[in-house]
Order: sequence, then C-alpha cells, then structure tokens
Amino acid sequence: MLKGRTVAVVVPCYNEETQIGFVVETMPDFVDRIVIVNDCSPDRTAEVVKELIARDRAKGTSLQIPPHKVVRTRWNEAELVMEEESARQMAKYVPSEVVNEQPETDRIILINNLRNGGVGAGIARGYKWCQDHAIDCTAVMAGDGQMDPGELERICMPVIQENIDYVKGNRLIHRSAWLVIPRVRFFGNSILSILTKLASGYWRVSDTQTGYTAIGLRAMQAIKLHNIYRSYGMPNDMLVKLNIAQCTLREVEIKPIYRVGEQSKMKVGKVIPRVSRLLIKSFFIRLYRKYLFKDFHPLFIFYNYAFLAILISLPYAWKIGKAFLTGTVLNTEPLIAFLFLATSGFQALIFAMWMDMQDNERLYK
Repeated sequence: MLKGRTVAVVVPCYNEETQIGFVVETMPDFVDRIVIVNDCSPDRTAEVVKELIARDRAKGTSLQIPPHKVVRTRWNEAELVMEEESARQMAKYVPSEVVNEQPETDRIILINNLRNGGVGAGIARGYKWCQDHAIDCTAVMAGDGQMDPGELERICMPVIQENIDYVKGNRLIHRSAWLVIPRVRFFGNSILSILTKLASGYWRVSDTQTGYTAIGLRAMQAIKLHNIYRSYGMPNDMLVKLNIAQCTLREVEIKPIYRVGEQSKMKVGKVIPRVSRLLIKSFFIRLYRKYLFKDFHPLFIFYNYAFLAILISLPYAWKIGKAFLTGTVLNTEPLIAFLFLATSGFQALIFAMWMDMQDNERLYK
C-alpha cells in the first residue's frame, strides 16, 4: 500500500520471457498487485510468470483483496445497475483466463489472453481486474523493462494524495530526451502529440505515446474499458475518453530509457498513419459527445462552421488556381466567395480552438 491506498501495476506482455522476471523482481514493495496480462505470447512468457508466482508465494507475501461488490440499499440502484453492466461487458473483452489458483491472495496475477488482442486490449483487461477489485491506484508498466520502477511512486502519488484522475509520464521534457530518444521516434511522437492535443482537448499534454501512467478508480469507472483502442493508439484514445468524462490530468517528468534488452514491436511508419486516422475520428466523437450531447458549448458551432466554410471554399480555390495557371479572365464572384469563406472559416477555427483550450484548462492539474 501507499499512504493507506491500494496500488496495482498492470504489465502487458507479448514475448517478454527474457525481460518479465526483471520487471517483477524490481517492482517496489508498496505495489499490492502485479497484474501481468500475457497477450497470447508464443514464447515462454506464461511459464516464466508461473514460476515467479510460485516463488513469490513461497515467501508468504499476500494481501486479501476480494472482488468489489455493491451492497444493495434503497438509494443505490444506479450503482447496482452499473455493476451488472460491468459484468455483462466481460464478453466484449478479448477472451482470457486468470491462471492463479489463489488470485485473492497472490501478489502476482497472471491473466492469459486466449488470442492476441494488442497492447491496448491487454491493458484494458488488466484495468478490468483492478476495477473489479476496487484498486485505488492502477499504474501501467511495460513488460520489457523500459520503465524505471524508481519513478513509480512519483507517478502514483498525485492519484493517491491529490485525487488526480490520470497521471502520465513525460519523457520529452527530460533534459536528455533529444540525446537518448531515437530521432525517428522523437519526430513521430511529436507529430502524434500535436494531433492528440487537438483530438483530446488536453492542450498542454505532450509525449502522448508514453505508456507509464497511473489512473484512479473513479476514472476507470467513468470510461468503457472494453472500448479502449486495442493497438498502439491506446494512449491517445485513452486521453480522448478521459477528457469526455471530465477527468483531471497531470504529467510527471520521467527519463527516457532505451537499449535495456527490449525489442520494439512498433513500426513507426505504420503506427503514425493508423493513429492519425484514429485521432481525427476521436476529435469528432469528443466534439459531439462532450459539447453537444453532454453539455452544449458555443465552440461546437464554431468548429462545425469552420470545417463547413473551408470545405465549401475549396471549389472556389480550385477555380481561382486554374484561372491563374491558364491565364484566363475570372470574374470577381469566385474570388470574393473564397476570401469570405476562407477568412471566416479560419477565424472560426481559431476561436473554437481558443475556447477549447480555455474550457479544458481546469482539467490539467
């Protein structure tokens, strides 16, 4: 426990038989549960974790954390309905099984996904276990040893002490970032961070691709965990969902760590286009759900007018460009229409972004 609050760490794994032992053995003592989600690895990851469970059990380290159940009263029908819905949603996760014979007392929990679902699916399944057991603070650490366990307490403390909903590490603000992070990854991370600012509404966030995070129980209950994006866009999708749920956010400086024996499974050339499409879609989801259906805000009108005006101005821009290239005479109507639509659309976009920043400033702690 940390300051009297339960702490769990979700560790998604795929082919980490050589690294997972190091990750578990260096986990800080205040961590009550290490929830390892093996994403159908074809190597010996599951066997290695089973050996770790047996070794840890021999030490007698245990803490009773039973599944959380809502006790019926005359005032909590809404909570009972949500508990029933949570149980029904298990069918929407990647099929999995909890391997432990004593899951309520084992410190290391092994969940085997029965088919490969992706890193996001693994984290979502680990979150689900922690939510069902009412863990106060749930962190995420990679199974490849690329995250410093010495920084875990700083990641968790804002959730534990200040009730911040979501805390994420930030490697880009560390003084060594430009020297340590590979150039291609630094560039790709920067592009996706800019797009994520617009899509998520957390305009001051950066290093959106880091997986070193901590989330509070309230925030886990506020979003649909089974609906988290299942692949490498998971951190970006998570920020959008948290923003829609009005969750507070804080970033903590962490060091970038590479070349510690890990083997990256991410292909930057494939990930950037895929995540970019996800973010464009996520922006419109956030715009409609948060600023129309949940609570109307004028920025909804400004954003939509901006996109509509710019879209309508494109045919006029084509006519003007074609006339310029061919040297033909063009009357003033297309030019006036283009100038009006482009100028007003651009102004509306700037106003919408400014109001978006102002509205979400209160969520960044």
